[in-house]
Amino acid sequence: MISRRKLLKTLSSLPVIGGLAGAGLLTPQTIGANMAKPVSRNLFKELGLRTFINAAGTYTSMTGSTMPKEVVEAIKFGTTEYVDLDQLHDKVGERIAELLDCEYATVSSGAFGAMTIGLAGVICGMDQKKVAQLPDTTGLKNEVILQEAHDIGYTHALLNTGAKLVKVKTAKELEKKINDKTAMLWFLNANTDQGEVGYEEFVAIGKKHGIPTFIDCAADVPPVENLFKFTKLGFDLVAFSGGKGIRGPQSAGLLLGRKDLIKAARLHTPPRGTTIARGMKVNKEEVLGMLVALELYLNKDHKKEWEMWENQIQLISDSATSVDGVESEIHVPPHANHVPSLRIKWDQNKVKITPEEARKKLKEGHPSIATVGNKETIGITTWMMVPGQERIVAERLKEILANA
Repeated sequence: MISRRKLLKTLSSLPVIGGLAGAGLLTPQTIGANMAKPVSRNLFKELGLRTFINAAGTYTSMTGSTMPKEVVEAIKFGTTEYVDLDQLHDKVGERIAELLDCEYATVSSGAFGAMTIGLAGVICGMDQKKVAQLPDTTGLKNEVILQEAHDIGYTHALLNTGAKLVKVKTAKELEKKINDKTAMLWFLNANTDQGEVGYEEFVAIGKKHGIPTFIDCAADVPPVENLFKFTKLGFDLVAFSGGKGIRGPQSAGLLLGRKDLIKAARLHTPPRGTTIARGMKVNKEEVLGMLVALELYLNKDHKKEWEMWENQIQLISDSATSVDGVESEIHVPPHANHVPSLRIKWDQNKVKITPEEARKKLKEGHPSIATVGNKETIGITTWMMVPGQERIVAERLKEILANA
C-alpha cells in the first residue's frame, strides 16, 4: 500500500489547474464558481424534463455527477481540432500513469468498458487474429474465477468477451478451480467484506499461478488513496468510473495497471473496427475531459471537502430529528460510495407517512429532490449537491415530516 508520505509527495508535485489549489478551494463560492455555467438555452426545459437536487449519489440513472468548468472547457477545446485518436490515447495514458504512479493507463468507456477491454486484452494479447475472433473463445483461455459473493450484474462486462465465469467461496476452492483455461481472476472491491479471500491472498494466488488479477473499483473514489492503492498491492488491472467521485465525463473511466495488458486491451477499441469494443468509443473530448478531471481531483483539498460533507449531513440530520419521533444515523460505507451518508427513520405512529411516501413528496415537490431508501428508511448523501442545496433538502424534509 502506498504510504501517506509518498501520496502527499505525489499530490504536491502535480500542476495547479486554473489556480485552484490550496486550502480555500472548497468553499461554497469557489465550488459554485467552478461548476459549468448553464448555456443560454434551457434544453431540459424545452424537452419537458424536470431537473432535481441529487441527494442520492452517483447513480447512472441520475446521470452520475456534474463536471467542473475546467473539465467542460477541456471538452470544448477537444471539439476545435483534429488529432490522431491512438496518439491521443497514448499520450494521455502516459500522463495518467505518471500522475497515479502506475505502469500504464488508458481512458475507457466507464468502468464497465474497462472490464470488457481489460479481459479481452488478457485473453488475446497482441494477437490480431484472436482480437477479431472474440466473442468466440474457441481454443482460447476463457474462464474468469471470482468469489461467489462478488458476482453482481456488472459481471456482464466480462461475459461480453465470450468468457465463462467460475464462482468460488474459499481460497482453497479458488486454487483448485485454476486450470489451463483460466484467463483471469476478478475481484469486486465494493464487496470486499462479503468474500472470504482478501486482497493480498487473492493477488498472491494470481502471481503464484501466473494469472492476471483484476479489481473493479468503479465507485471507490473517494478516498483519493484508492487511485494508488491497488496497483501498489499488485493487481495487474484496476478499473475506476470517471463520472462519479472524480467528476469527469459520465461515459468515461480509467483502466490502470500493466502496460502489456493495457496495450493489448487497446487493440479492441476504436479506431479499430472489427472488434467487440468498437461501440465502446472514447473520443478526444472525453479523453481530454477525463485527464483534466483527474488533475483537478488530485489537487483538491480532500480534508476540507470531507469536513464540508460532514457539516452538510449533520445539518440535514439535525433538521430531520427536530421532528418528534424521527431518528437518524450518520454512517460512511466502508468501500464503494465512501462518503458521509444519512439514514433517517421514524415512528409511524407519530409521523404518519411511510418512507416511500416521503421520498415521493421530495421527488414531486419544488424543487425536486432525489433520494434513496427502502420501506424503513430514507437515505441521503450530499457529495453530489451544489453547496447550499443541503439547506433546501433539510427544510423540505423537515416540512414533510412535521406536516405528517
